[in-house]
Amino acid sequence: MQSTFSKLEYAAKKRITHRDRFLADLEALTPWSRLLEQLEPLYPKGTRGRPPVGLERMLRLYLAQQCFGLSDEGADDAIYDSQAIRRFVGIDLAREAAPDATTLLRFRRLLETHGLTRVLFDTINAELAEEGLLLREGTIVDATLIAAPPSVKNRDKKRDPAMHQTKKGNQWHFGMKAHIGVDAESGLVHTVVGTAANVHDVTQAHALLHGEEKTVHGDAGYVGVEKRPENVQRTVGWNVAMRPGRRKQLPDTVLGRALDKLEQVKARIRAKVEHPFHWVKNLFKHRKVRYRGMEKNIAQLHTLFGLANLFIAKRRFLALDGRVAP
Repeated sequence: MQSTFSKLEYAAKKRITHRDRFLADLEALTPWSRLLEQLEPLYPKGTRGRPPVGLERMLRLYLAQQCFGLSDEGADDAIYDSQAIRRFVGIDLAREAAPDATTLLRFRRLLETHGLTRVLFDTINAELAEEGLLLREGTIVDATLIAAPPSVKNRDKKRDPAMHQTKKGNQWHFGMKAHIGVDAESGLVHTVVGTAANVHDVTQAHALLHGEEKTVHGDAGYVGVEKRPENVQRTVGWNVAMRPGRRKQLPDTVLGRALDKLEQVKARIRAKVEHPFHWVKNLFKHRKVRYRGMEKNIAQLHTLFGLANLFIAKRRFLALDGRVAP
């Protein structure tokens, strides 16, 4: 096949950018065939009207959009601005038109309407579990705040009714919470729950367990979790952090120092739960909700944490294929 000017220009690049390397990793890590198999039955076949854009192309564009924190319009612009994204999606602007923002919006609504982002999340986890990367003996539970626009300068002159305000420390926050259950061995997310920001962490602990764990780890926000009605019958070991005020009051005795050392051990285990939050909030730039309503934002969280799992498992996943991660 004859090379186009865009391909020749990309091949002549002297420097591989961070975006090039990131998309190369996404290409290698994503179980494309399994994802496409799950989505294909619900994707339009184009029997009437304008033929739809190819499913794989739309999925690639959607995942790139989530990884780089782009709006629908921003993803549309990125196709024209970034050779790396064009190459990843498989678009040659010299020969064909790129999917526009409206097409991407329709694809995203298709995913949301049929719960397909949860299917993407579960499919990625199934792939990792089959490779032995997702174990099931221990779970770490935690939650993080995701901000929502507090302004009332909109059509309804109201804040998003699905969001709520809460106080953390001495500061008030408005938005939602992303609650996650993380495998204690691998640090991979196996459960995602979204609620308004004022919902206490301890009330969602039971929803973050898959039922096969022997131990559960949580910070001081989960104190008393074993006494709640939904958890009384569970035969798991609850390793919950001591409240900071109580820890400061530990005496300088052999027992006090031993208890403090135990809290340090608990904290080292719980540290793995911060890695998915780091990927979603810092690397994928998802610090503020993009949509109104809870369902759309929870759907996006499933995609983001599924992608985070791929990159957290990157070294071990590539090692199984005989490759070395950079």
